[in-house]
Amino acid sequence: MLNFRNTNIFFLIVLAIFIPFQIKAGLSILWYLLILFLYLSLLFYGSYYVCSGFFMRVLCKGNTLEKQIAITFDDGPMENYTPQILDILKSFGVQAAFFCIGERAKENIQLLKRIHQEGHDIGSHSFSHSFWYDLLPANKMLSDLQKTHQLVLSELGITLKWFRPPYGVTNPNLRKAVSTMGYSTIGWSVRSLDTVQKDSGKLFGKMKIKLKPGAVYLFHDTSQSTAEMLPMFLEFVKEQEYEVVSLHKLLHLPD
Repeated sequence: MLNFRNTNIFFLIVLAIFIPFQIKAGLSILWYLLILFLYLSLLFYGSYYVCSGFFMRVLCKGNTLEKQIAITFDDGPMENYTPQILDILKSFGVQAAFFCIGERAKENIQLLKRIHQEGHDIGSHSFSHSFWYDLLPANKMLSDLQKTHQLVLSELGITLKWFRPPYGVTNPNLRKAVSTMGYSTIGWSVRSLDTVQKDSGKLFGKMKIKLKPGAVYLFHDTSQSTAEMLPMFLEFVKEQEYEVVSLHKLLHLPD
């Protein structure tokens, strides 16, 4: 399996073999640059493809052949669209998972409580979700995660167990912080890019062709196109005889 540890071992072996050969044969130093490029390319792949499991174990889809999917929302709660999305979910009798940003949850405590009261799963999406989050040292990441953890514990009386990385970026520092918190890391199998796609019709067309057993959809409860598309999508799912189940049920996560 391709991961950070195995990659490092492989390239150390490559260098151990190549260096004596390079010295003896007098090969160009550019070969070292090529090896470095290949190594950094693998690190980039592992960092930005969340489901690669390169740095840490990430759950991205359900292991099932049944017509079941889960839908998740990132970056909320927000006054603009979270209430509308909650109303839609309630009207369809659907449970979703909300990966909340701690700062926004703190500003919208009543929405956080409503998410919990209506039976939806809640996970951490960090406290700050800063642009430079993935460059923070492990202790700063841990401190950030603890803020959201304590906020949810004090306001809802529940202990967070699931985490979704900001921007879907993983690295060794994040692995250390998440491991310390004892979280399961959650990815996705269908990325809607709904913060970019502003046309709800086009978004719906893209989402319906991705429907398959075990799919985990990533949406944002901060997007107007998602709020407009969601009823169409849930109706389509129903017509296709699929069931939207809670994330913890689809991924067999402990309650």
